[in-house]
Amino acid sequence: MSVACTLITKGRELDCNRIAGGVKFVYFAIFDTTLVTQSFTGGTAGEATDIAMSGATKLYRYALPRGVSSVTDTLVGSTENGTVYYTPTITVIYNNLTAIDQNEVKLLAKTRLVVFAQLNQQLANGHDVILCLGAVNGMQVNAGTELSGAAWGDQNGYSLTFDGMEQSPMTLVTDYATDPFDNSDGGAAIPIDSN
Repeated sequence: MSVACTLITKGRELDCNRIAGGVKFVYFAIFDTTLVTQSFTGGTAGEATDIAMSGATKLYRYALPRGVSSVTDTLVGSTENGTVYYTPTITVIYNNLTAIDQNEVKLLAKTRLVVFAQLNQQLANGHDVILCLGAVNGMQVNAGTELSGAAWGDQNGYSLTFDGMEQSPMTLVTDYATDPFDNSDGGAAIPIDSN
């Protein structure tokens, strides 16, 4: 007896709204001290509904230059093996080589993270869309460059690629009240370090 694999729940119309691509900010959370609750059913399906951070942990926010950073979540399937998984990837660009950034890049490369990407895309209420990557297995730096550029107009700075492997696709963080993550930790605000 075979099991029916009919899990599609609805169709989709063409969206008439124009949206913007790209990433405004990236937030890093230490994987070992962050627990993300994700929903895949009901009215909150596809959302990260709670972000519990233990101890005195906080999110570390990095502002990104316009038009250079992106998020991809690739579905990887095997018909032969009957498997599906997802590989979230975010590429972040920081301009200007500095000693402080050199040390932070070294620390980022050693740390398993949960990554949140605040997009240029906005919800109907004008709030930015925020994606959660690596909620279950974490994200790690697996590629990057530190470059000076050759011509005066070339990039001088860092390009880092974080990737992961998850059983489910990335989720959208439940909409905030006024400021990003102001209601994410059981209704309380999560501290953000942006320096």
